[in-house]
Amino acid sequence: MKIGISMSATERLGDFGVIAQRIEELGFESVWLPEHTVIPVNHNSKYLGSTDGSIPDHMYHQVNPLIALSLASATTTELGLGTAVSLITEHNPINLAKEIATLDFYSEGRFLFGIGTGWFREEAEIMGADFDHRWTQAREYVLAMKEIWTSNEAEFHGRYVDFPPVICNPKPVRKPHPPVFLGGSAKNVLRRVVRWGNGWIPVRVSPEIIRAARSQIRELCISADRDPAEIEITIHSQPPDRSIINAFEKAGADRVLIGLGATEHHQALEELESIVKETKG
Repeated sequence: MKIGISMSATERLGDFGVIAQRIEELGFESVWLPEHTVIPVNHNSKYLGSTDGSIPDHMYHQVNPLIALSLASATTTELGLGTAVSLITEHNPINLAKEIATLDFYSEGRFLFGIGTGWFREEAEIMGADFDHRWTQAREYVLAMKEIWTSNEAEFHGRYVDFPPVICNPKPVRKPHPPVFLGGSAKNVLRRVVRWGNGWIPVRVSPEIIRAARSQIRELCISADRDPAEIEITIHSQPPDRSIINAFEKAGADRVLIGLGATEHHQALEELESIVKETKG
């Protein structure tokens, strides 16, 4: 079982490279960062992670995850560097493909691409996403990015992405490309994972849900002629409880991410020490 850290990197945390270095020193396998580029002042969307639908304060202070992970790349040697999740439809996919390939190149293949399409309609629309068809858009973005990552002369023609043959380097070190983990719990999420992803990264799930998902993945992989072992399940934002980690492992998860809630630099370092005692002690 791989154990990583999920957290919200904000400017209040100070040098994220130092935080990431400590995460690696303590023996964690990876660190994963979320993304919100802007928070609209006026909105009707509700955040499901809070009881009243309000947006937590840390979301107003999130840094760019790829830039933060590039700092982490420079201070670590083996730590996995993940997004949980990158709001893929809020980006230009060509530019995002190059940024990710560059990070993967400099980190020697350590990037883990967790993607989502978000719950925040107003943010998505400001950033140019087609919110009502966001997973259709996300699929096309991923396919176009894979083409850029794997072809010397990439070309793609779709509804949302359309470009003639182009040369875009560097290529990712991870072959054929960084793994793509789909977030969310939509009805068709596992079908999407098997069709064009490498894994699933759910939040607010139980071991029972994961056990059922593993069974469904096996059935879908048979129809798609894929090896079920290729599909990783990463559980997002769990408490540092060894019994919970063990339950997810027995249910078929490959990785559990322990949620780190600290918002200040020294608090984060202290919380990491506490987490490692509770999960590895």
